[in-house]
Amino acid sequence: MIVAAVLTVSDRSAAGIREDAAGPVADAALREAGFACADAVIIADGADLVERSLRQLVDAGIRLIVTSGGTGVAPRDQTPEGTVRVIERQLPGIAEELRRSGAALKPAAMLTRGIAGVTGRALIVNLPGSPKAVAEGMPIVLSVAPHVLDQLDGEDHR
Repeated sequence: MIVAAVLTVSDRSAAGIREDAAGPVADAALREAGFACADAVIIADGADLVERSLRQLVDAGIRLIVTSGGTGVAPRDQTPEGTVRVIERQLPGIAEELRRSGAALKPAAMLTRGIAGVTGRALIVNLPGSPKAVAEGMPIVLSVAPHVLDQLDGEDHR
C-alpha cells in the first residue's frame, strides 16, 4: 500500500483557534482511493516551516503529499514558496488543471498559487485551504497520482 500524507498549513488551525476542516477531506479521499494515510499534520503558515515539514515527510518515505492552505495572496500564504524549495521538477499541468476546473465553479480559484511537482519518489501537490476546494481538487490529484508514482518507480506508461 502506498503511503500518503496531508499537510494542513494554517496559522489559525495550528493555534487551535479554528478546526481543520480541509485536511480531513483530503485524508478521506486518499483512504478511499486505497492509500495508507494518517490524520493530517497541521502546521502554521510560512515558507520555512512548509519546507521543513515537506522534507520530513519525504524523508519518512511518504510517496504522495497533499498540502491544504497557504496558496492565496495574503502575506502569510507561503506554501508555494516552501514547496518550490523541496520539489526537483514541477508538474505545472496539475496546478493548471486545478485552477482551471476550480475557476469554472468559482472565479476566485484563479487566485490560488499552488504548485505541484516531484522530488525523489514523491509527488507533492498544493491545494487551497477551503474544504470545498479540496473536495473538488482531490479527484484531479488522484486521477494522475498513480501514474506519476509508477513513473517515479521506473514503470512503463499505463
